[in-house]
Amino acid sequence: MKYSIVFPGQGSQSLGMLEDLRSNFSIVNEIFQEASEAINLDLWRIINEDQDLLNLTENTQPIMLAAGYATYKVLESEVNLMPMSIAGHSLGEYTALVASESLSLFDAIQLVRKRAELMQAAVPSGSGSMAAILGLDDAKVVEICSIANEEGVVEAVNFNSPGQVVIAGEIKAVVNACELMKEAGAKRALVLPVSVPSHCSLMKDAAIDFKHSVDNVNFQMGNEKVLHNVDADYSNNIEEIKSKLVEQLHKPVLWTSIVQKMKSSGVEKLIETGPGKVLAGLTRRIDKSLTGSAIIDVTTLKSTIEEISNA
Repeated sequence: MKYSIVFPGQGSQSLGMLEDLRSNFSIVNEIFQEASEAINLDLWRIINEDQDLLNLTENTQPIMLAAGYATYKVLESEVNLMPMSIAGHSLGEYTALVASESLSLFDAIQLVRKRAELMQAAVPSGSGSMAAILGLDDAKVVEICSIANEEGVVEAVNFNSPGQVVIAGEIKAVVNACELMKEAGAKRALVLPVSVPSHCSLMKDAAIDFKHSVDNVNFQMGNEKVLHNVDADYSNNIEEIKSKLVEQLHKPVLWTSIVQKMKSSGVEKLIETGPGKVLAGLTRRIDKSLTGSAIIDVTTLKSTIEEISNA
């Protein structure tokens, strides 16, 4: 079986996540300890005690990175992994880079914490919004955003699967765009409970500041091929990795294209390592010939190990 490994982004977090894996594998504790030390914050306590703190962008990003990486390391400790490629959705791209050893966990945790702080500071609280548009094709969503731009910035920012696109921008423009999407035949236009309008041009100033942080971190060319969000392609050198991470802050996530690229390279299955199963769920919507599964506990871990071992 030819497979790729994918890592979830912000939005897949939940209270008490990873408890089953943590109680069975000491490496989960070790990774969370290192991640907590990197930013001097007890990340595991937040997962278990406080939904509001867990949903705060500057906490969610380091926590999701640590959770995705810990799940990956558990899988790696149990079976010889040979993915054809790896990728992560938005924030998950950083987890993919850590898994490929392009970036150290310690540096990555500090980097995504900084990324989250800059994103939060880029747009005044309550002035930005995101919404999921279901049931319209990509081109129609882009076209309606360009019309709704009269009310302010609104752009298509996550191309998650055919018929599922997320838009982001200034709140008034996003609300206006949602009404226009419904008029155009969208099944749903659902405002998301987020505090930051990610991946849109409102993040350009944050990206300029973020570049300084990225430039100060030591990257390597990784052991696995990582597909990037901004162009659904690999990097040929370290400078490319860095520039793609900076661009990712204010440019759309091309998830549909990433999965299609995996498929065209011969991949048959996507294995989601990390809390939740959002990406596994998107897989068949993008290409019905692909399968997707998620590792969320010991049971799903065992079935994944079995599949890889028997392939």
